[in-house]
Amino acid sequence: MASREEMSTSFGAASAAYDVGRPEYPAESVAFLLEPLERRARVADVGAGTGKLLRSILRVRDVDAVAVDPDAAMLETLAERTPGVGTRVGTAEQLPLEDASVDAVVMGQAWHWVEPVAGSREIGRVLRPGGVLGLIWNVRDERVEWVHKLTRILHASSAEEMIADGHIPVHEPFGEFEEHVFEWERVMTRSDIESMVRSRSYFITAPEADQERMISEVGVLLDGLGVVGEQTIAMPYVTKAFRATRP
Repeated sequence: MASREEMSTSFGAASAAYDVGRPEYPAESVAFLLEPLERRARVADVGAGTGKLLRSILRVRDVDAVAVDPDAAMLETLAERTPGVGTRVGTAEQLPLEDASVDAVVMGQAWHWVEPVAGSREIGRVLRPGGVLGLIWNVRDERVEWVHKLTRILHASSAEEMIADGHIPVHEPFGEFEEHVFEWERVMTRSDIESMVRSRSYFITAPEADQERMISEVGVLLDGLGVVGEQTIAMPYVTKAFRATRP
């Protein structure tokens, strides 16, 4: 089994599948993250990946954005999809940003990869006083039976385990999070779901035989649901957003 570090930096190998298979974020949830910011803000999207969260932000609000990710391949896809946004290689624990240089640091599907003490301290360094740390996850709603079966095939991710535990670890200079929950659905084709499967770190780092088994089992599940050809199915999501302010 791949290490946590290997899994956290594996996504560049499947950047195209990631960009197709992963959903963007609901406007209501994104607006919650940035609500405390009054002026045109400078926002750093850390763990930006292919820009799913960043593009969701730019549709909701005019911001001066910079994208940070440890994987240059992911940033290349982001730059293609989101022209004009600056990109920098880095991590939450080692940000390539000046002290007190941004109004918000946001992270989509990413905080579960971060060492929370070092990450909190480093993000506190680059945020201006009153700045916002915003964390957000799209989580498949496993109260729906077929979605629960899908997760059993794919294995729960670190994010899903953290959300299920109900505790988002954060340290100084941040205090408790405010939370926002939004339920919604994403209409997906069979191809979209297969791309989502191929974009998961567990799949990317698995041996080829395990990858083939997961794809086969997902195919059997979708056949049973009638999701064949261009037929679609509504994937239920719960988006959970967390916001904390730097003193």
